[in-house]
Amino acid sequence: MDLLNSFKRAALTVFALTISILSYAQTGKISGTVTDKKTGETLIGVTVKIKGTTKGTSTGADGKYTIAALQDGKFIIEASYVGYATKEVPAVEVNGGGTTTLNLALEESNSQKLADVQVKGVAGKESETALLSLQKNAIEIKQGIGIQELSRKGVSDVEEGLTKITGITKVDGRGLFVRGLEDRYNNLLINGLAVPSNNPFKKIIPLDLFPTDIVSVLETYKTFNSGLYGDFAGGTFNIVTAKGEKAVTKINIGTSFLSNSSFKEFLRPEGETSVGDYFGFPSNDRSIPKVFGKKPSAYTMTANEANSQFDSGFDVEEGNAPLNTNIGILHTQKIRFENNRSFQYLVSINTDNNFQIRKGVDRFFNTAQGIYDNNLYTTKYRFSTNSSLLGAINYATNRLNLNLNAFYLKGTETMIQDQVGYTNSQATVTNSFIRLNQLQKTDFFTGQLFANYKITEDDRHSVRAGASYSKTGYELPDRKSFKGAMLDNNTTSISYTGNSITRQYMDFNGDFFGSGLLEYNFKFGNDDLAKAHKLTVGYNGSFNKIESNFRFLVSQNLASNNATFNTNQPDATLAGQIANGGFTYNEGTGATYLARMQESVNAGYADLSLVIGDKININGGLRVEQSERITRFRNPGTIDDPFVRVTKNNTDILPAVNFKYSVTDKTNLRLSLSKTLTKPVIMEAFPLEFVNPDATIENGNPNVVNSKNYNVDVKYEFFPSNTEMFAITGFAKYLKNPIERLFTPTAGSGGLAITYDNSKKAVLYGAELEFLLQLSRFSESLSNFSVGFNTSLMYTQTTIDKVKNSAETAAIGNENTRKLQGASPWLINADIKHESNFSKNWKSTITLAYNIYGERIYAVGTNGLDNYYEKPFGKLDLIWSNKISSKWDLKFGVENILNPTYKVDLGEKSLVKIYENSLTVKDYKRGVGVSLGLGYTF
Repeated sequence: MDLLNSFKRAALTVFALTISILSYAQTGKISGTVTDKKTGETLIGVTVKIKGTTKGTSTGADGKYTIAALQDGKFIIEASYVGYATKEVPAVEVNGGGTTTLNLALEESNSQKLADVQVKGVAGKESETALLSLQKNAIEIKQGIGIQELSRKGVSDVEEGLTKITGITKVDGRGLFVRGLEDRYNNLLINGLAVPSNNPFKKIIPLDLFPTDIVSVLETYKTFNSGLYGDFAGGTFNIVTAKGEKAVTKINIGTSFLSNSSFKEFLRPEGETSVGDYFGFPSNDRSIPKVFGKKPSAYTMTANEANSQFDSGFDVEEGNAPLNTNIGILHTQKIRFENNRSFQYLVSINTDNNFQIRKGVDRFFNTAQGIYDNNLYTTKYRFSTNSSLLGAINYATNRLNLNLNAFYLKGTETMIQDQVGYTNSQATVTNSFIRLNQLQKTDFFTGQLFANYKITEDDRHSVRAGASYSKTGYELPDRKSFKGAMLDNNTTSISYTGNSITRQYMDFNGDFFGSGLLEYNFKFGNDDLAKAHKLTVGYNGSFNKIESNFRFLVSQNLASNNATFNTNQPDATLAGQIANGGFTYNEGTGATYLARMQESVNAGYADLSLVIGDKININGGLRVEQSERITRFRNPGTIDDPFVRVTKNNTDILPAVNFKYSVTDKTNLRLSLSKTLTKPVIMEAFPLEFVNPDATIENGNPNVVNSKNYNVDVKYEFFPSNTEMFAITGFAKYLKNPIERLFTPTAGSGGLAITYDNSKKAVLYGAELEFLLQLSRFSESLSNFSVGFNTSLMYTQTTIDKVKNSAETAAIGNENTRKLQGASPWLINADIKHESNFSKNWKSTITLAYNIYGERIYAVGTNGLDNYYEKPFGKLDLIWSNKISSKWDLKFGVENILNPTYKVDLGEKSLVKIYENSLTVKDYKRGVGVSLGLGYTF
């Protein structure tokens, strides 16, 4: 019923907006085409406006513009474009509510010629207007956001930028959700080439690591075409990196304050607070002691070894968290030669750091008794750094466009985590204490070479080719913890038995990831190639090789069984205990410590796009994709046992059809049909048992299989002007063997296992509504305002295999259906923008943005417990961007203004009787962030 009401409200909104849009057509317009006076080529992104006002527009992909909602009268028209002289046309008359045609030809300016070399600035296809025009003219359902809009909305990273696209939300620490579907359903390309994730727990590399100044356009595909990889359900993101369209040297610096972190008491590992650590280069060597060798054994350290071979200890430094900071340097250049040849290069260096404190409950339930198994209050002190380096070179002629990119990302995160409460259902012992000291290191490198070449000068025949090499690393070196009792705020007591002290060493090496593509395009059937049919035949594929190594050491009591020490300075006490023969460390690593995974994708595809008259475009394609996943691991036993090999080999035939009917030059109807796949996140299929100090375990399942998805999309879209859009989309998916996250009890007492499995099938369907409106259509007094809004509504139903998923069946009784794990039934993104000119050189944009998602299943419940639900979370941000002069930029932002609580709750329909008053298993507040950024362009 709630979903039906939501659809009714959406329909009423559509009707009201349509009436207002149609009523708008009663006023006059000025329209035309803008071209380069010398070459006659149309220009994209030219600003055309009424002089002395903010009323105007930009030219689209075809170079055309329309300034609408004009009363009768005479106007001075002003056209401006980077690299061209501003042009004014006086006394342009609008009369009788009609359309006045005004074509404009712009001349180049500010060109500096040095012998055979010419240096000048040229605008790219990165403006909001140009991207809206490309969206309108594309056959598939595709959206983009360019550097212009990212800058206006004060966006500093790619992940935040993509949330400005319809149906996409960001979940803190868990990546992007497209149409309510979580990270598992996404895929990532950089310049059309596949890249790996640098984190085995995430499907794609965390996009908040990518600064926006290296981006030209962020493309999002919500419907499949045969040239995309088959791993497609939510969306495929393609980051088109910047090239350097003009000579620019720019430096950005910024700082930010977080209400629940900045200037608050903060803990960091001792010896890891140097300048190097501040920029992501840890001071301490956390490698496993050499005495343990490269192969596990049950070796026990001597007292001397235990006190001398660890480079880092358990001590922490107490202080206060400073402000977060960031700095970025960008240098670009474009050099033009004779005969339309050019050379471009770009160098970008960025680094930032972040101090963050999170406080909240961490619980899980005992499935047999309906009480908390663990009931802990957790405080996390996280200090993270991210650094990036991009180098890009482009060489272009009339027929060749050659690109070479190299991109490196480095991230570190040190975390001190304190948990106080009780474990193992011992509710009478409320001072149990767990201290975790962790360093996470991630590395990502990719090098790309790609090119486009016109076989014939008119571009009737062309080829596109590219290859890339990537290398990733994910480390948790010397992840150490101790468990005991908190005697007071400064004192802890522990015993050396029961693995009370552990030191873990996990290493994921992605030593090789290669991808490539080769594509031939043939345009035929019309001398005007913009209206010609197009045949595309190509290949793309990737190969990935990963190895994990997970070892751990535990405390072993000798002459003593316990110790009491200062919680933040335990090393001296522990060293004394070791020296006196009280305890030592021995290795507890088992046979499962080493695992390898090898994945490959090889696909051929053919795609035919037909242009039928002026109204109809049909795109039909077929992709034949062969994929293989080989996993090698040992079962519990001895480290000399042979590896178990699990092979998943698939050949999938993936068709796709995209249909577009142009009802008018401003209105399109679209239909898309396709079959695709969903592949598991690395960790979901990896045979590794990742153990946390609070007895939670994450287990991969090498028997997980790919999901097969059948997709339908229908879309209506209306573009009343070059800067406005209204659209409504209906979509449906049938998923065979969907992959889902489950919470299950561990084999021993007092533990929770997070694992993954396939359900039988799932069906989902829903609708998206989006619009971008200039408020000048309602009143001239609102001409500085525009509103953007998008929402998704979705219904899902998963069917469970009662035999295969018997543990879950115990949680839902006789029912064999529920909602799809990880899918939100609704989400909303909205923003309102105000643009104004305080003076000739001071331009200001204020944006207020809000997004929220609906309750969804975080993890599937088992053994009589209901599912675990991620509760709605809304985020309100204010961004004020200022262009003070040609040199200075100033940005001010307030993030997460409402500061709601993030929560995960156990559902209310458990078959086991629940005796606890609260069903919340996790909660925290992010805090309100205030940021200030300053940029200077030389």
